[in-house]
Amino acid sequence: MTEATVTIIGGGLSGFQVAATLRELAFPGRIVLVGDEPHAPYHRPPLSKAYLLEEMDQGRLDLRPAAFYADRHIELLTGRRAVAIDRTHRKVALDDDSVIEYQHLVLAVGSQNRPLPVPGADLDGVSFLRTLDEAAALRLRLGTAKQAIVIGAGFIGLEFAAAARKAGVDVTVIEVADRPMARALSAEMAQIFTREHTRTGVHFKFNTQVMRITGAGGRVTGVETVEGEMIPADLIVIGIGVIPNVELAATCNLEVRNGIVVDDRLLTADPNISAIGDCAAHPTSYAEQIVRLESVQNATDQGRYVAGRIVGRPAAFSAVPWFWSDQGKLKLQIAGLLIGHERVVVRGDLASDSRVVFCFRGGRLIAVETVNRPGDHLAARRLIGGGIALTPEQAADENVSLKQLAAAAAPAS
Repeated sequence: MTEATVTIIGGGLSGFQVAATLRELAFPGRIVLVGDEPHAPYHRPPLSKAYLLEEMDQGRLDLRPAAFYADRHIELLTGRRAVAIDRTHRKVALDDDSVIEYQHLVLAVGSQNRPLPVPGADLDGVSFLRTLDEAAALRLRLGTAKQAIVIGAGFIGLEFAAAARKAGVDVTVIEVADRPMARALSAEMAQIFTREHTRTGVHFKFNTQVMRITGAGGRVTGVETVEGEMIPADLIVIGIGVIPNVELAATCNLEVRNGIVVDDRLLTADPNISAIGDCAAHPTSYAEQIVRLESVQNATDQGRYVAGRIVGRPAAFSAVPWFWSDQGKLKLQIAGLLIGHERVVVRGDLASDSRVVFCFRGGRLIAVETVNRPGDHLAARRLIGGGIALTPEQAADENVSLKQLAAAAAPAS
Protein backbone atom coordinates (compact mmCIF):
# COMPACT_ATOMS: atom_id res chain seq x y z
CA MET A 1 0.00 0.00 0.00
CA THR A 2 1.33 3.41 -0.95
CA GLU A 3 -0.93 5.28 1.48
CA ALA A 4 -2.76 4.50 4.69
CA THR A 5 -6.15 3.00 3.85
CA VAL A 6 -9.13 2.65 6.15
CA THR A 7 -11.64 0.21 4.72
CA ILE A 8 -15.12 0.24 6.26
CA ILE A 9 -17.46 -2.69 5.66
CA GLY A 10 -21.03 -1.57 6.18
CA GLY A 11 -22.88 1.37 4.67
CA GLY A 12 -25.16 2.11 7.61
CA LEU A 13 -24.92 4.99 10.06
CA SER A 14 -21.94 3.68 12.02
CA GLY A 15 -19.85 3.03 8.91
CA PHE A 16 -20.78 6.41 7.45
CA GLN A 17 -19.86 8.10 10.73
CA VAL A 18 -16.36 6.63 10.70
CA ALA A 19 -15.72 7.88 7.16
CA ALA A 20 -17.16 11.34 7.74
CA THR A 21 -15.36 11.84 11.05
CA LEU A 22 -12.03 10.71 9.63
CA ARG A 23 -12.21 13.52 7.11
CA GLU A 24 -13.35 15.99 9.78
CA LEU A 25 -10.21 15.04 11.71
CA ALA A 26 -8.04 15.58 8.62
CA PHE A 27 -7.14 11.93 8.06
CA PRO A 28 -4.95 12.13 4.94
CA GLY A 29 -5.23 8.57 3.64
CA ARG A 30 -7.63 6.61 1.51
CA ILE A 31 -11.14 5.84 2.82
CA VAL A 32 -13.23 3.09 1.27
CA LEU A 33 -16.85 2.63 2.42
CA VAL A 34 -18.50 -0.61 1.26
CA GLY A 35 -22.26 -1.18 1.58
CA ASP A 36 -24.25 -4.22 0.52
CA GLU A 37 -27.44 -2.24 -0.12
CA PRO A 38 -27.80 -0.45 -3.47
CA HIS A 39 -28.41 2.86 -1.70
CA ALA A 40 -26.01 5.44 -0.30
CA PRO A 41 -26.08 5.65 3.53
CA TYR A 42 -29.51 6.77 4.75
CA HIS A 43 -31.48 7.55 7.91
CA ARG A 44 -33.34 4.50 9.25
CA PRO A 45 -35.60 6.01 11.96
CA PRO A 46 -38.06 7.64 9.49
CA LEU A 47 -38.65 4.29 7.77
CA SER A 48 -41.15 3.25 10.44
CA LYS A 49 -42.76 6.67 10.74
CA ALA A 50 -42.71 9.60 8.28
CA TYR A 51 -41.46 7.64 5.27
CA LEU A 52 -43.93 4.82 5.86
CA LEU A 53 -46.80 7.33 5.94
CA GLU A 54 -45.55 9.07 2.76
CA GLU A 55 -44.77 12.22 4.74
CA MET A 56 -41.13 12.01 3.61
CA ASP A 57 -39.75 11.06 0.21
CA GLN A 58 -36.72 8.86 -0.36
CA GLY A 59 -34.42 11.75 -1.26
CA ARG A 60 -34.74 13.21 2.22
CA LEU A 61 -33.54 9.96 3.79
CA ASP A 62 -29.97 10.32 2.49
CA LEU A 63 -27.45 11.08 5.21
CA ARG A 64 -25.54 13.24 2.73
CA PRO A 65 -25.82 14.07 -0.98
CA ALA A 66 -23.56 12.31 -3.50
CA ALA A 67 -21.27 15.34 -3.69
CA PHE A 68 -20.36 14.89 -0.02
CA TYR A 69 -18.47 11.67 -0.75
CA ALA A 70 -16.80 13.00 -3.90
CA ASP A 71 -15.71 16.25 -2.26
CA ARG A 72 -14.14 14.39 0.66
CA HIS A 73 -12.58 11.65 -1.45
CA ILE A 74 -14.56 8.90 0.24
CA GLU A 75 -14.83 5.93 -2.11
CA LEU A 76 -18.42 4.77 -1.72
CA LEU A 77 -19.06 1.28 -3.09
CA THR A 78 -22.74 0.37 -2.93
CA GLY A 79 -24.35 -2.96 -3.73
CA ARG A 80 -21.16 -4.81 -2.82
CA ARG A 81 -20.69 -7.46 -0.18
CA ALA A 82 -17.48 -8.43 1.57
CA VAL A 83 -17.01 -12.20 1.44
CA ALA A 84 -13.60 -12.85 2.98
CA ILE A 85 -10.90 -11.18 5.07
CA ASP A 86 -7.21 -12.01 4.70
CA ARG A 87 -5.83 -10.81 8.03
CA THR A 88 -2.25 -11.76 7.21
CA HIS A 89 -2.06 -9.59 4.10
CA ARG A 90 -4.71 -7.09 5.22
CA LYS A 91 -7.05 -7.57 2.30
CA VAL A 92 -10.82 -7.82 1.91
CA ALA A 93 -12.42 -9.72 -0.98
CA LEU A 94 -15.76 -8.50 -2.33
CA ASP A 95 -18.45 -10.46 -4.14
CA ASP A 96 -17.53 -8.86 -7.47
CA ASP A 97 -14.06 -10.50 -7.25
CA SER A 98 -12.35 -7.21 -6.41
CA VAL A 99 -9.90 -6.96 -3.50
CA ILE A 100 -9.32 -3.95 -1.23
CA GLU A 101 -6.28 -3.55 0.95
CA TYR A 102 -6.41 -1.89 4.34
CA GLN A 103 -4.22 -0.54 7.06
CA HIS A 104 -7.19 -0.58 9.38
CA LEU A 105 -10.47 -2.41 8.81
CA VAL A 106 -13.75 -1.38 10.43
CA LEU A 107 -16.55 -3.94 10.56
CA ALA A 108 -19.81 -2.00 10.69
CA VAL A 109 -21.80 -4.86 9.20
CA GLY A 110 -24.95 -4.35 11.27
CA SER A 111 -27.65 -6.94 11.71
CA GLN A 112 -30.39 -8.82 9.89
CA ASN A 113 -34.03 -9.55 10.65
CA ARG A 114 -34.63 -12.48 12.96
CA PRO A 115 -36.82 -14.88 10.95
CA LEU A 116 -40.04 -16.32 12.31
CA PRO A 117 -39.77 -20.13 12.01
CA VAL A 118 -43.43 -20.97 11.44
CA PRO A 119 -45.37 -22.30 8.45
CA GLY A 120 -46.61 -19.54 6.16
CA ALA A 121 -43.85 -17.04 6.91
CA ASP A 122 -43.05 -16.87 3.20
CA LEU A 123 -46.58 -15.93 2.08
CA ASP A 124 -47.22 -12.79 0.09
CA GLY A 125 -48.21 -10.06 2.53
CA VAL A 126 -45.68 -10.99 5.22
CA SER A 127 -43.17 -8.17 5.68
CA PHE A 128 -40.20 -6.97 7.70
CA LEU A 129 -39.24 -3.38 8.42
CA ARG A 130 -35.51 -2.73 8.70
CA THR A 131 -34.15 -1.62 5.32
CA LEU A 132 -35.24 1.05 2.85
CA ASP A 133 -36.36 -1.55 0.33
CA GLU A 134 -38.47 -3.30 2.97
CA ALA A 135 -40.01 0.01 4.03
CA ALA A 136 -40.76 0.97 0.41
CA ALA A 137 -42.56 -2.32 -0.20
CA LEU A 138 -44.44 -2.03 3.08
CA ARG A 139 -45.50 1.54 2.29
CA LEU A 140 -47.22 0.30 -0.85
CA ARG A 141 -48.99 -2.47 1.06
CA LEU A 142 -50.09 -0.12 3.82
CA GLY A 143 -52.02 1.95 1.31
CA THR A 144 -54.46 -0.90 0.63
CA ALA A 145 -54.35 -2.86 3.90
CA LYS A 146 -57.41 -3.19 6.12
CA GLN A 147 -56.18 -5.43 8.93
CA ALA A 148 -52.55 -5.71 10.03
CA ILE A 149 -50.93 -8.03 12.53
CA VAL A 150 -47.62 -7.12 14.15
CA ILE A 151 -45.70 -10.08 15.53
CA GLY A 152 -43.46 -8.73 18.27
CA ALA A 153 -44.08 -5.69 20.49
CA GLY A 154 -40.61 -4.17 20.24
CA PHE A 155 -39.70 -0.63 19.22
CA ILE A 156 -40.08 -1.19 15.47
CA GLY A 157 -43.28 -3.18 15.81
CA LEU A 158 -44.94 -0.50 17.93
CA GLU A 159 -43.69 2.33 15.74
CA PHE A 160 -45.27 0.55 12.78
CA ALA A 161 -48.46 -0.05 14.78
CA ALA A 162 -48.74 3.67 15.55
CA ALA A 163 -48.20 4.58 11.90
CA ALA A 164 -50.68 1.99 10.68
CA ARG A 165 -53.37 3.24 13.05
CA LYS A 166 -52.75 6.77 11.79
CA ALA A 167 -53.32 5.42 8.29
CA GLY A 168 -56.64 3.95 9.40
CA VAL A 169 -55.58 0.30 9.46
CA ASP A 170 -56.87 -2.06 12.15
CA VAL A 171 -53.86 -3.39 14.11
CA THR A 172 -53.35 -6.39 16.38
CA VAL A 173 -50.00 -6.86 18.15
CA ILE A 174 -49.00 -10.37 19.24
CA GLU A 175 -46.28 -10.65 21.88
CA VAL A 176 -44.86 -13.65 23.72
CA ALA A 177 -44.08 -11.58 26.84
CA ASP A 178 -46.60 -10.06 29.23
CA ARG A 179 -46.01 -6.47 28.09
CA PRO A 180 -44.57 -4.43 25.22
CA MET A 181 -40.82 -3.85 24.90
CA ALA A 182 -40.21 -6.27 27.76
CA ARG A 183 -36.48 -6.65 27.08
CA ALA A 184 -35.88 -2.92 26.92
CA LEU A 185 -38.31 -1.30 29.37
CA SER A 186 -39.36 -1.58 32.98
CA ALA A 187 -42.88 -2.83 33.61
CA GLU A 188 -43.76 0.59 35.03
CA MET A 189 -42.90 2.36 31.79
CA ALA A 190 -44.36 -0.33 29.54
CA GLN A 191 -47.71 0.24 31.25
CA ILE A 192 -48.05 3.67 29.62
CA PHE A 193 -47.40 2.31 26.16
CA THR A 194 -49.91 -0.50 26.54
CA ARG A 195 -52.55 1.96 27.68
CA GLU A 196 -51.89 4.68 25.10
CA HIS A 197 -51.63 2.32 22.11
CA THR A 198 -54.84 0.65 23.25
CA ARG A 199 -56.55 4.05 23.36
CA THR A 200 -55.67 4.57 19.69
CA GLY A 201 -57.29 1.26 18.78
CA VAL A 202 -54.36 -1.17 18.83
CA HIS A 203 -55.36 -4.65 20.05
CA PHE A 204 -52.76 -6.48 22.15
CA LYS A 205 -52.40 -10.24 22.56
CA PHE A 206 -49.81 -10.86 25.29
CA ASN A 207 -48.43 -14.14 26.63
CA THR A 208 -49.00 -15.95 23.37
CA GLN A 209 -47.27 -16.68 20.11
CA VAL A 210 -48.00 -17.51 16.51
CA MET A 211 -48.21 -21.18 15.58
CA ARG A 212 -48.68 -20.58 11.86
CA ILE A 213 -49.49 -17.90 9.33
CA THR A 214 -52.51 -18.77 7.24
CA GLY A 215 -53.04 -18.02 3.59
CA ALA A 216 -55.04 -18.70 0.45
CA GLY A 217 -53.70 -18.67 -3.09
CA GLY A 218 -50.25 -17.77 -1.81
CA ARG A 219 -51.56 -14.66 -0.06
CA VAL A 220 -51.69 -14.15 3.71
CA THR A 221 -55.11 -14.29 5.39
CA GLY A 222 -54.15 -14.19 9.07
CA VAL A 223 -52.49 -16.13 11.86
CA GLU A 224 -53.29 -18.95 14.24
CA THR A 225 -51.94 -18.65 17.78
CA VAL A 226 -50.72 -21.57 19.90
CA GLU A 227 -54.09 -21.49 21.70
CA GLY A 228 -55.86 -22.03 18.39
CA GLU A 229 -57.23 -18.50 18.03
CA MET A 230 -57.58 -17.38 14.41
CA ILE A 231 -56.90 -13.68 13.77
CA PRO A 232 -57.58 -12.35 10.24
CA ALA A 233 -55.19 -9.98 8.45
CA ASP A 234 -54.18 -8.95 4.97
CA LEU A 235 -50.80 -7.60 6.13
CA ILE A 236 -48.34 -9.02 8.64
CA VAL A 237 -45.18 -7.35 9.94
CA ILE A 238 -42.63 -9.50 11.74
CA GLY A 239 -40.64 -7.59 14.34
CA ILE A 240 -39.07 -10.12 16.69
CA GLY A 241 -35.62 -8.58 16.81
CA VAL A 242 -32.43 -8.87 14.82
CA ILE A 243 -29.39 -11.12 14.57
CA PRO A 244 -25.92 -9.53 14.41
CA ASN A 245 -24.04 -10.16 11.19
CA VAL A 246 -21.02 -12.09 12.44
CA GLU A 247 -20.37 -14.46 9.53
CA LEU A 248 -17.59 -12.39 7.94
CA ALA A 249 -15.75 -12.05 11.26
CA ALA A 250 -16.14 -15.74 12.01
CA THR A 251 -14.62 -16.77 8.70
CA CYS A 252 -11.34 -15.09 9.67
CA ASN A 253 -11.38 -16.53 13.20
CA LEU A 254 -12.36 -13.42 15.13
CA GLU A 255 -14.29 -14.14 18.32
CA VAL A 256 -18.06 -13.89 18.05
CA ARG A 257 -20.53 -14.10 20.94
CA ASN A 258 -23.89 -12.49 20.24
CA GLY A 259 -21.88 -10.10 18.14
CA ILE A 260 -18.27 -9.52 17.16
CA VAL A 261 -16.35 -9.34 20.43
CA VAL A 262 -14.30 -6.18 20.97
CA ASP A 263 -12.50 -4.55 23.90
CA ASP A 264 -13.08 -1.15 25.49
CA ARG A 265 -11.41 0.48 22.49
CA LEU A 266 -13.78 -1.36 20.13
CA LEU A 267 -10.88 -3.43 18.79
CA THR A 268 -11.13 -7.12 18.03
CA ALA A 269 -8.31 -9.49 18.97
CA ASP A 270 -6.69 -8.30 15.74
CA PRO A 271 -5.37 -4.76 16.42
CA ASN A 272 -5.96 -3.86 12.78
CA ILE A 273 -9.70 -4.59 12.92
CA SER A 274 -12.45 -2.73 14.79
CA ALA A 275 -16.14 -3.60 15.06
CA ILE A 276 -18.87 -1.08 15.80
CA GLY A 277 -22.63 -0.59 15.87
CA ASP A 278 -25.28 -3.31 15.96
CA CYS A 279 -22.76 -6.08 15.26
CA ALA A 280 -20.31 -5.30 18.10
CA ALA A 281 -20.39 -6.91 21.56
CA HIS A 282 -18.37 -4.73 23.90
CA PRO A 283 -17.68 -4.15 27.60
CA THR A 284 -19.11 -1.04 29.23
CA SER A 285 -18.94 0.57 32.63
CA TYR A 286 -22.73 0.93 32.48
CA ALA A 287 -23.38 -2.82 32.76
CA GLU A 288 -21.82 -5.85 34.43
CA GLN A 289 -21.61 -7.81 31.20
CA ILE A 290 -20.66 -7.46 27.57
CA VAL A 291 -23.45 -5.72 25.69
CA ARG A 292 -24.53 -5.24 22.09
CA LEU A 293 -26.50 -2.06 21.57
CA GLU A 294 -28.92 -1.40 18.73
CA SER A 295 -29.44 2.35 18.57
CA VAL A 296 -28.81 5.35 16.38
CA GLN A 297 -26.82 7.08 19.09
CA ASN A 298 -24.60 4.07 19.74
CA ALA A 299 -23.81 3.82 16.03
CA THR A 300 -22.94 7.52 15.92
CA ASP A 301 -20.87 7.51 19.11
CA GLN A 302 -18.90 4.41 18.20
CA GLY A 303 -18.25 5.63 14.66
CA ARG A 304 -16.88 8.91 15.93
CA TYR A 305 -14.82 7.19 18.60
CA VAL A 306 -13.14 4.75 16.20
CA ALA A 307 -12.29 7.53 13.76
CA GLY A 308 -10.69 9.45 16.61
CA ARG A 309 -8.70 6.42 17.73
CA ILE A 310 -7.42 5.82 14.20
CA VAL A 311 -5.99 9.34 14.07
CA GLY A 312 -4.33 8.99 17.47
CA ARG A 313 -6.88 9.49 20.24
CA PRO A 314 -6.56 6.21 22.20
CA ALA A 315 -8.84 6.71 25.25
CA ALA A 316 -11.34 3.96 26.06
CA PHE A 317 -14.88 4.22 24.68
CA SER A 318 -17.12 5.57 27.45
CA ALA A 319 -20.20 7.21 25.91
CA VAL A 320 -23.40 7.01 27.95
CA PRO A 321 -25.82 4.62 26.20
CA TRP A 322 -29.12 6.24 25.30
CA PHE A 323 -32.07 5.34 23.13
CA TRP A 324 -35.31 6.79 21.82
CA SER A 325 -38.49 5.76 20.07
CA ASP A 326 -41.36 7.88 18.76
CA GLN A 327 -44.69 6.05 18.89
CA GLY A 328 -47.61 8.29 18.01
CA LYS A 329 -47.73 11.06 20.59
CA LEU A 330 -45.35 9.23 22.93
CA LYS A 331 -41.65 10.10 22.85
CA LEU A 332 -39.70 7.47 24.76
CA GLN A 333 -36.12 8.23 25.79
CA ILE A 334 -33.83 6.01 27.87
CA ALA A 335 -30.49 6.93 29.42
CA GLY A 336 -28.24 4.17 30.72
CA LEU A 337 -28.86 0.43 30.79
CA LEU A 338 -31.44 -1.13 33.08
CA ILE A 339 -29.90 -4.62 32.92
CA GLY A 340 -30.25 -6.24 36.34
CA HIS A 341 -32.14 -3.36 37.96
CA GLU A 342 -33.50 -4.18 41.40
CA ARG A 343 -35.62 -1.18 42.31
CA VAL A 344 -37.83 1.22 40.40
CA VAL A 345 -38.98 4.71 41.41
CA VAL A 346 -41.64 6.54 39.39
CA ARG A 347 -42.33 10.24 38.93
CA GLY A 348 -45.50 11.36 37.24
CA ASP A 349 -49.23 10.72 37.44
CA LEU A 350 -50.00 7.10 36.60
CA ALA A 351 -52.88 8.24 34.40
CA SER A 352 -50.84 10.76 32.38
CA ASP A 353 -48.67 10.30 29.30
CA SER A 354 -45.71 11.98 31.01
CA ARG A 355 -43.52 9.90 33.30
CA VAL A 356 -39.99 9.36 34.59
CA VAL A 357 -38.89 5.92 35.77
CA PHE A 358 -35.63 5.61 37.71
CA CYS A 359 -33.94 2.19 37.81
CA PHE A 360 -31.51 1.34 40.61
CA ARG A 361 -29.12 -1.55 41.19
CA GLY A 362 -27.37 -1.87 44.55
CA GLY A 363 -28.64 1.57 45.50
CA ARG A 364 -27.01 3.16 42.44
CA LEU A 365 -28.91 4.83 39.62
CA ILE A 366 -28.22 2.85 36.41
CA ALA A 367 -30.96 3.96 34.01
CA VAL A 368 -33.68 6.57 33.59
CA GLU A 369 -36.68 6.11 31.30
CA THR A 370 -38.74 9.12 30.31
CA VAL A 371 -41.79 9.65 28.16
CA ASN A 372 -42.61 13.15 26.90
CA ARG A 373 -40.03 14.67 29.27
CA PRO A 374 -37.02 15.61 27.10
CA GLY A 375 -35.55 17.95 29.69
CA ASP A 376 -35.46 15.23 32.32
CA HIS A 377 -33.87 12.88 29.79
CA LEU A 378 -31.02 15.29 29.08
CA ALA A 379 -30.45 15.75 32.81
CA ALA A 380 -30.51 11.97 33.35
CA ARG A 381 -27.77 11.45 30.76
CA ARG A 382 -25.57 13.90 32.65
CA LEU A 383 -26.35 12.32 35.99
CA ILE A 384 -25.48 8.83 34.78
CA GLY A 385 -22.46 9.90 32.73
CA GLY A 386 -21.07 12.03 35.53
CA GLY A 387 -21.68 9.45 38.24
CA ILE A 388 -23.77 11.95 40.22
CA ALA A 389 -25.39 10.26 43.21
CA LEU A 390 -29.18 10.21 43.34
CA THR A 391 -31.03 8.41 46.09
CA PRO A 392 -34.37 6.68 45.54
CA GLU A 393 -35.91 9.24 47.90
CA GLN A 394 -34.64 12.12 45.77
CA ALA A 395 -35.84 10.36 42.64
CA ALA A 396 -39.37 10.12 44.04
CA ASP A 397 -39.51 13.80 45.00
CA GLU A 398 -40.79 16.00 42.16
CA ASN A 399 -39.33 19.01 44.01
CA VAL A 400 -35.80 17.69 43.49
CA SER A 401 -34.66 19.19 40.19
CA LEU A 402 -32.77 16.75 37.99
CA LYS A 403 -31.48 19.69 35.97
CA GLN A 404 -29.89 21.30 39.03
CA LEU A 405 -28.30 18.02 40.12
CA ALA A 406 -27.00 17.42 36.62
CA ALA A 407 -25.38 20.86 36.52
CA ALA A 408 -22.55 19.41 38.59
CA ALA A 409 -21.92 16.68 36.02
CA ALA A 410 -19.88 16.76 32.85
CA PRO A 411 -21.71 17.55 29.57
CA ALA A 412 -23.81 14.66 28.24
CA SER A 413 -22.13 12.34 25.79
